[in-house]
Formats: sequence, C-alpha cells, structure tokens
Amino acid sequence: MQSSDIRTVFLDFFTGKGHLVMPSFPLIPQNDPTLLLIGAGMAPLKPFFTGEKKPPHTRIATCQKCVRTPDIDRVGLTGRHATFFEMLGNFSFGDYFKEEAIAWAWELVLEGYRLPREKLWVSIYEEDEEAFTIWHRRIGLPPDRIVRLGKKDNFWEIGLGPCGPCSEIYYDLGLEAGCGREQCAVGCDCDRYLEIWNLVFTQYNREPSGELTVLKQQNIDTGAGLERLAMALQNVPSFYETDLIRPVYEYFASLSGTSDRGDKLPLRIITEHSRGITFLVADGVVPANEGRGYVLRRLLRRASRYGRLLGIEGGFLAGAVPLIGTLMGSTYRELKERQDYIMQVIKTEENRFQETLSQGMEILEGYIAALREQERQALPGNLAFKLYDTYGFPLDLTEEILAEQGFTIDKEAFSQNLNEQQARARAARPAFEQAGRSAYEAAENLETIFTGYETLQEESRLMLLLVGGEPRSTAGEGEEVELFLDRTPFYAEAGGQTGDTGVVFTGRGRATVQNTVFTPRGRIVHQARVESGTLSVGEPVSARVEEGRRRGVCRSHTATHLLHRALKDKLGGQVNQAGSLVTADRLRFDFTHFSGLTQDELREVEEKINRRVLQNMPVNAAATTLEEAQRMGATALFMEKYDRELVRVVSAGDYSRELCGGTHVAATGEIGLVRLISEEGIGSGLRRIEALTGMEAYRYSAAESARLAQMAKTLHTGANHLERRVEEVLEENRLLQKANQELKQQLAGFAVKELLERVRDVEGVKVLSAVVSAESLETLRLMIDQVKSNLSSVVVVLGAVSDGKVILAGAVSGDLIKQGLKANNIITTVARQVGGGGGGRPELAQAGGKNPAGLPAALQAVEELVRRQVAAGR
Repeated sequence: MQSSDIRTVFLDFFTGKGHLVMPSFPLIPQNDPTLLLIGAGMAPLKPFFTGEKKPPHTRIATCQKCVRTPDIDRVGLTGRHATFFEMLGNFSFGDYFKEEAIAWAWELVLEGYRLPREKLWVSIYEEDEEAFTIWHRRIGLPPDRIVRLGKKDNFWEIGLGPCGPCSEIYYDLGLEAGCGREQCAVGCDCDRYLEIWNLVFTQYNREPSGELTVLKQQNIDTGAGLERLAMALQNVPSFYETDLIRPVYEYFASLSGTSDRGDKLPLRIITEHSRGITFLVADGVVPANEGRGYVLRRLLRRASRYGRLLGIEGGFLAGAVPLIGTLMGSTYRELKERQDYIMQVIKTEENRFQETLSQGMEILEGYIAALREQERQALPGNLAFKLYDTYGFPLDLTEEILAEQGFTIDKEAFSQNLNEQQARARAARPAFEQAGRSAYEAAENLETIFTGYETLQEESRLMLLLVGGEPRSTAGEGEEVELFLDRTPFYAEAGGQTGDTGVVFTGRGRATVQNTVFTPRGRIVHQARVESGTLSVGEPVSARVEEGRRRGVCRSHTATHLLHRALKDKLGGQVNQAGSLVTADRLRFDFTHFSGLTQDELREVEEKINRRVLQNMPVNAAATTLEEAQRMGATALFMEKYDRELVRVVSAGDYSRELCGGTHVAATGEIGLVRLISEEGIGSGLRRIEALTGMEAYRYSAAESARLAQMAKTLHTGANHLERRVEEVLEENRLLQKANQELKQQLAGFAVKELLERVRDVEGVKVLSAVVSAESLETLRLMIDQVKSNLSSVVVVLGAVSDGKVILAGAVSGDLIKQGLKANNIITTVARQVGGGGGGRPELAQAGGKNPAGLPAALQAVEELVRRQVAAGR
C-alpha cells in the first residue's frame, strides 16, 4: 500500500466514524510558548483539550506534519528514528474514550490495513487496568500479547498541557530486524518491534508548577506514524525503503556516487534531514542561532557536513526540494507553491556554512598552534563550544581534525557549556508564560466586544481593574492601572499594528490609556494611568481612542498591504511578509528575499505604491471562510494562524487582498504619500524596509530637498547641476588618492632597501622581522609586497606602532608553506606577546596589539618560531 493510500484509508475510516477531517497545521506553534515546533498531532489542538477553546467538532482526524529533535543523534543508526514525520491521528474532545479508541484502532489495523494478527502486539501503562480489560475481554487478545510498561514508555506528555496513560500497537518486523538477545521483546530498543500507533487517554493536565490536575473532560489523542505504517504495509525493514523516502535516498546516492554497499549512515542522515529542512522552510522558519531557526540550522549544517564526508562539493541540499515536492506536494501544496523560496533559503544557508567552515578551520589551526606552544594535549571545552556555537562548527569535525594532529577535546567542559546554554533557553519560556498567566488570572473568564472597526468612541462598563497585577475595586490619581471593559473601541496590539492610545473617563475620574494589548489568554487590556479622580469597578465609563494617532496607524497599515503587493509585483511571488511594525505614519516591513534591492528597484516599488494611493481605491473589509478567502486570492501570511471558519479579508480595490484583523483607511487616497527610507538585510533570506506615510512622508521629502539645496550651495553649483558637480569632486579625489598611493609606494621602496640588508638565514630559510615606521596595515602590506618582489622565498614579519597601538603583518612564500611554515600561526603567536590577537591565511596574516613596549622583543622571537616550525615539518 502506497503512503498516499495509507493517509486516505486512515482519514476515510475516521470520517465514517463521525470525525471532522482537518488539514495539517503549520510546524510553527501558535500562541504556545512551551513549544518550539509542532512535534505531535495533538500539539496544535491543545486549546481544545484544555477547554480554552471550543473545537469545531468533538471528533477530529488529521495527518499532521511534525518535527522533533530529541532523537537526532539516532537518525540513520536505526530504520525508524526521524526528526520529520507525518502523524496520523484521531481525537475526541469529551466524546468517546478508551473503549471506542481501542476498538476502532484494532478494526482499522486488521480490516483497513489488513495487517496479520500474528505480527501485532500491544502495550499498556502498567497501572491501567481499564485498558487491559478492554484489550483482553472486548478485543480478545491473550494476556501474553499485552505488555505492561512503565511511565517512561506508556505515559504520554510533551511540555505543559494535556497528558495521560497510553496504549501502543506494535508490529513485529521479524527476528532478522532484532538485536538477537533472548530477552528481546516489546519495549526493546532494537528495530524488531515497531510501534505503529499510540493511543493516548488524555485525562490530566500538566500545570506550569509540574502538578497533574484532572481535566474537566476525558479526551482521546492518538498518533500513528505514517512512515512506520508504510514500513509494515510495504514489508521493508526501514522507512528509508518506503515509497516517499527511497527516491530521495537514491537522489543523494547518485550525487555522491555511493550505493547501499557502502556506509549507509551519511546518506540516511542527509535523506532524513532534507525532508525536515524542506518542510521547516516551507512553513516560514529561517536559519538562526536560537529557537526554531537554530533547529533548522542544525539540521541543514549536519546534513551538509555529511555530504562533505561523502565527497559532495558545495551546496547540494536544495536540489532535492523539487523531488520532495513531487512526492508530497499533492498533500502539502506549500512545497510546490514556495519551491523557489525554499531552494533559495537552503542555498543561502549552505553557502554561508561553507564560509563558516573555512573560518572555523582558520580559528582551529590557531588553537592547535597554541596547544603546541603550551604543550597541552586537550583543547579546552569552552573553545570547542565557541567553534560550535558561534561559527556553527560541528563538534565531530573539530574532534576529527584534532585527532589527526594528536590532540583531544575536553568533552566534559564542552557538554557543560552546552547544557548551561540549553538550561537558559528552557528556563526562559515557562517563566514568561507563568508570569503572564498569574498576572491576568482574574481576567480569564471576561469577554470584551471590540467595536473599533466602526467607531472611535464607546460607552462601556469597567469589569476589572488591576494595580500591580492585583484586582482592586478602585484606583486613584497617579496610579498605573490595567482596565478591562465590556465593550471597547481600542485596538489591542496584534499583527504588527501597535495598540491604541486615548482616554477612559467617568463623571468622577479620568485615565489616559498609554497602550492596549492582549493578555496571554487573548483578553483586551487597557494599560493606563489615572490622571484625576477615581475609577471604580462596575461603573459606566466612556472610552475614546486618540483619533489623530489611529488615523496615522491606519495610513501605515494600508500602506504595508500596498507595499507587500508592490514587492511581489516587482521581485516575484516568492516574496512573503515575515513581520511588520505599524505605527502612526511610520512602518517597518520584513519580507523574504535573498538580495538587497537596488535604488532603481526601490524607486519603482515606491512609485507603484504612490500610483495606487493617487487612484484613491476603496478599502473594504469582509468576513468569510478561510477556504473562500483563498479562492478569492487573498494573501495569507507565513507565520499567522487563522480561524478556518471565519477570517477577515481586507481589499484595496482589485490590487491588494489580504487576510488581516487590523484597522485601515477607507480609501487609499487618505494615505497621502508613501516614502521608502531604508532597506537592509536582517538575517538569512530576510530583508527589511522602513517607510513613512502622510505628513511624516511629506516632512521627510521636504527635509531631503533642503539638504540637497544646502549641498548644492556648498559645492557652488545649482541644484540641477548637483549630480555632475559631485562626480567632478569624486574624480578629483580619486586622482589625489592615486597620487598619494604612488608616494606611499615610493617611500615604502626606500624603507625596503634598508630592510633587505637585515635578512637572516634560519635553518636555510630567509627571515626578515623588523619594527618599521607605518601608519596603517595597508602600508605594512605594501612593504611586505616589495620585500617578496625582491626575495622569491622568504618569511617576513613587520610591526609598527600607530595611534598608540601595535599593528603587525606577516607573509610566507608558497614554497615555504609546503615545508610547514604558516603566516597565520606565526602572527598569532607574535600578537600574543604584545597583548593582542589576529589571524589570516598561511600565506598572509595580520594582527593588532595593546603593548607597544613589547613589540621589539616579540619580533625578535620570529626567528625562533621559524626554527621550530621548520624542525616540526622535517
């Protein structure tokens, strides 16, 4: 049975059991700070399990894409461990429970998938007598086919939230897949007994305190690994042999020129990681040094590293993206829709890693030279961790290179550094969540009706008042408060749009609203200061938004929509919004793209936007279903989560159509003017544009004109001739720089004639080390070039004092590099003696230092360094 059929059979079966089938959620969790990535089918459904939100149906079934990395070190070593996988699941929210879940799973396994009964086993939590009774008496399994396992294996939880005992169905792959031990049985860590389905009986909730509390309703959460089911149904010993993965494995095998007869581990790791890399990028994750971006970077660099071990040169992972799209794009459309973008992200990161790898090699060579000099055997763990964490240098590569040179790594210290970093990351998330929940606990059951789309004023009632996070009945003048109203025109910060400001007042008091935000549970809170009188819970209040500021925000928000569309028109459909900040008449727009925009491109984009502003197109908002909005061509943002039943579509004429909950102008003409003031890169594959609208854009243009007029005056020309005059000044400056450079070369030549008389012979190698007069490293390099032009084989190190600091430069001829002499090793050692550091390449290196007094002695040491290196190379 093909994998596509396995999906269809599962979802059709549960459709027949009254389940609503939902498409896969993105890999990026929404509103859940406890998770970096979706690692299980139930993870996106947690609010339904906890009762925080009402599910669209009490029975749901999905095929959810997942990424988990705890088992990353086992990928490739077994045929079943993966970082990316598809999880088939059926879920019940207070509907059916253990008996139905077990009976239906057994029915599907035997009748839907027709797996042989004699190859099936089940496990239960050791204390779950109810599950044992169902399996034995209702299903008819003999007790020896029901294995009791402990909490580690059969009590399911992932982070905070719903959890409970579970029962698993195993498929016996046969003796040949096992470990050969007599004790081998269900629960063994070998490949023989393959867990294909986990039935979780969700009865509890894991609180931030670690306590287990009983859920108000009993739920079912099951997960059947699609790849593992494919192994059983396609009768293969590993998921690398299944129909969705085997073609990817063969693709990489063809690139490397290897086959199944060789070492399978590198090919397996590359194959498995390539799928997770592709799906993560498709869902909007970009490489980074922390969070989910680091998960992506780790997978990509690990795969790239193993490609290097196989002899694959340069970037190669992006080439598999079209194949993965062909295999899985019918189910996950984003793989085809974003194919060019996915490939570009991967190419960029691979190229960057190749550069990082080269940098890491240079640094590691410096460390090795220091180990030799200090006669130490092990590289300190903090240095190995710096290579790993700062330069992305794989630990195994560091270890391998050191071993070739006769050195080791202090792995214990490395692990300590790594554990400390991970502990800091783990501690940060729950602390934030716990603080947010406790502060607003009193507001969890409150509901506020937002009326700010229609009006900027509202008559309301004060439902809750917090001072310092604690409920109060009354607050007086000068106190900082948080207000919860039953109705409000104030827009709470969301989707990049800043929260509204304004006033809330009664006949007895008045408060200035300084910001409006959502609590972690989605309640609207007005952060304010009581300016006069008192405010009391339960009394009627008037709420008034600051009109001028709101209108400025509306101008900027509609402008971001026009900018998004204009960028797509100019640069291509692969451009997608990756973040924004919308304030009064000023905006920041982050988007996916892999090169900076030229001035001509920016000018064209700006012109496109302002043409649409001048057309004064109507801006309308309409509520519809997500499916209908997508049919309309509305743009949905990468990182956003949308209600599938009700979304808001904002349209600017027929030009722009986006899913958006923000506030906007009534027509584009209200924006007035848009000016793009900056464009820059902010990360791998990410760009940022900052822009102004309305009067801020006018003021910017007026100031720009004034600066040009003043510049023209300074250069004694008219504004119309300014460009030509600037070119003339630049040409004059170029000629002066050329003359200055020629003079420097002549002066360096005079100095070099004297230096050549000081060349010494050290073990048959010509060596020149001297203190010279030079104002910059550029001058030192000029002098070195002239020395090398006179001596075909030489080691030269020159030092000078400039602005009270030491500057050093050194070079080694190519023939001497072959004998073991390296400029970067020599210069690093010399720099330490003047309180500095540096680096470079074997043929040319440079450094700086803080101790000018130590320079003569440091340069005198060069001859001894050369003597040692020559001896070591013989």
